[in-house]
Amino acid sequence: MIKVAFYDTREYDKPSFERYSEQKDMEFRFLETKLNEDTVELARGCNAVCVFVNDTVNAAVIDRLYEMGVRLIALRSAGYNNVDVQAAFGKIHVVHVPAYSPYAVAEHAIALLLTSVRRIHKAYNRTREFNFSLNGLTGFDFHGKTVGVIGTGKIGRIFMDICRGFGMHVIAYDRFPSPDSGIDYVSLDELFQRSDIISLHCPLTDETRHMINASSIARMKKGVVIVNTSRGGLIDAEALLQGIKARKVGAACLDVYEEESDVFFEDRSGHILNDDLLSRLISMPNVIVTSHQAFLTEEALNNIAETSVANILSCFEKDGICDNELCYRCGNIERCKKERKERCF
Repeated sequence: MIKVAFYDTREYDKPSFERYSEQKDMEFRFLETKLNEDTVELARGCNAVCVFVNDTVNAAVIDRLYEMGVRLIALRSAGYNNVDVQAAFGKIHVVHVPAYSPYAVAEHAIALLLTSVRRIHKAYNRTREFNFSLNGLTGFDFHGKTVGVIGTGKIGRIFMDICRGFGMHVIAYDRFPSPDSGIDYVSLDELFQRSDIISLHCPLTDETRHMINASSIARMKKGVVIVNTSRGGLIDAEALLQGIKARKVGAACLDVYEEESDVFFEDRSGHILNDDLLSRLISMPNVIVTSHQAFLTEEALNNIAETSVANILSCFEKDGICDNELCYRCGNIERCKKERKERCF
């Protein structure tokens, strides 16, 4: 039987995974706590750990897991910036879920955008108090606007398709443009200058960290709307706040936040929020924040469970080959093993 320590568990996680435990001869040890150096011992006796976006899987944690006999880190997310893949190489295999439901995230980005631009959240609050005034609720048409999409993977492309359905002009930037895709690629600087709306759909790396900063905001159109459903670290939140206060940024729609790990996924309604920057952002009338829920659909949860279980099982089979393994052998983390058709180590 394969034993898996399942960190940062929420009630919505369990049903999709529990139905696999008996079918696949697997045992899940569901833990509410996040994985870090203080909680790593809870995985003792397990073959694998299953982690989420705010678990800390650094070199120290990886070394301790390895010492305890853990041989697999299974991410139930696409992003892996919280895992030191280099430190894991040669010790513990790392797998992820590259495409659990790109529609869920892309549709949530559009939902945030529509809510913000058409002031739906404000109208909702007003009418619940029988205030039917339209003052201050003026928005703008999507049709004819230019949206700049940073990152043209599956989520980015679905978002682009939806935008085209609204009659928007779509331009994009990607470090690795897809040839013959029909996408109108431009430089990052041109995207900043031309876009009425900018939506982020790229991974968080050393190169992309704080790509939205004071300098890039200064090059944007006055009144630009910024949407982020990818990773919080793509945006320098302090620079974003200053851009909002200076009326340069017209609105921000955020499903992620750089320092979210100690705040998101928890009920903080009865407590004073210690994060002053997040408090100030939320207080802005043109900022909408959701707590990393873009992935949260029934379809996505089922796909995450199905793929995660398949990843775990494949890694413990005789040949141990998993298409979704993340490898540091040649630096091409997501493609190395796929090109060599064998385990990374």
